[in-house]
Amino acid sequence: MNNNYYGVIMAGGVGSRFWPMSTTEHPKQFHDMLGTGDSLIQKTFTRLEKTIPSENILISTNANYKKLVQSQLKSVTDNQLLLEPCMRNTSPCVLYAALKINAINPDGIMIIAPSDHWIDDEDTFSDKIKEAFSFCEQNDVLMTLGIEPNSPNTGYGYIQFEEQKSAIKKVKQFTEKPNLEKAKEFLLKGDYLWNAGIFIWSVKSILKMYELALPEMYALFTSGNDFYNTDKETEFINKVYPKSENISIDFGILEKAKNVYVLPVEFGWNDLGTWGSLYNKLPKDQTSNAAVGGEVIFRDAFGNMVRTQSGKKVVIQGLRNYIVVEKEGVLLICPKEAEQDIKEITTDVKNTFGTDYI
Repeated sequence: MNNNYYGVIMAGGVGSRFWPMSTTEHPKQFHDMLGTGDSLIQKTFTRLEKTIPSENILISTNANYKKLVQSQLKSVTDNQLLLEPCMRNTSPCVLYAALKINAINPDGIMIIAPSDHWIDDEDTFSDKIKEAFSFCEQNDVLMTLGIEPNSPNTGYGYIQFEEQKSAIKKVKQFTEKPNLEKAKEFLLKGDYLWNAGIFIWSVKSILKMYELALPEMYALFTSGNDFYNTDKETEFINKVYPKSENISIDFGILEKAKNVYVLPVEFGWNDLGTWGSLYNKLPKDQTSNAAVGGEVIFRDAFGNMVRTQSGKKVVIQGLRNYIVVEKEGVLLICPKEAEQDIKEITTDVKNTFGTDYI
């Protein structure tokens, strides 16, 4: 296993579209969403361990989730935790990770991986990661993995690439989530991929781009170069992190860089961003109902997604295409077609029942 390989698992999000399972105190990445026996972050860590030494895998998360991470990833040391004192989007935490790795190994190659994705074919995933690592070792590039689209999905960003014979393509442009008409157009063109938010680059290449594209943030974080991986790191990060710009890695770096490449991949990827995406990954009965957790009897019911506590006995009569989720005193019943309203629903819950339930 290559000691120059590093992983950074992004685990700071709240996952509000998975309410009521996902809450501020216990976000979705710490749940076993598909009933496999492992939480999403545990699955992500194990997946990366196939390619990257376990001690080289860092966890970027909110400081409030330190105990959750330690309880689920017991082999992870304090020095592998990048604890964000506040939310500032992805650019600051990626820079923090790059500088922390750079202080140990300036020849490091790093992958940025969300903690809440699902991948069916983990062997192919590992092969593609090795291919991307090798390319980044030999070239001054920023790389992303692009998912071969199988539908005009409007929930993902898209990557347009230049037509080349080589497997790895130069990126033309990134496009934010399109409307349905535009998404259909992208599929017909054949030179668009879904943006999975999985990135690979050398520490040298990404730091060079930060210095060029986000010089103020770069100056802020490099002012503490002597503190990374020491007992002064936490104090320094707590001081500078709130001062950093709130901007994503996509807007802050990738859309400004001229050396971005994409590797088209297909390994059964799902970002598990909504109850609908979870429903798509679960086995269904003959009437397209899916259930996790409890024991469910479906009567004259079709296309429902039911998630309850383990062992709960549930009877669903006459429902069509609904989401039914029960967790510790909270019950959500919502049409699947209205699942995008769940974020707004949590606001009503907060105003009516208080913050304890979100």
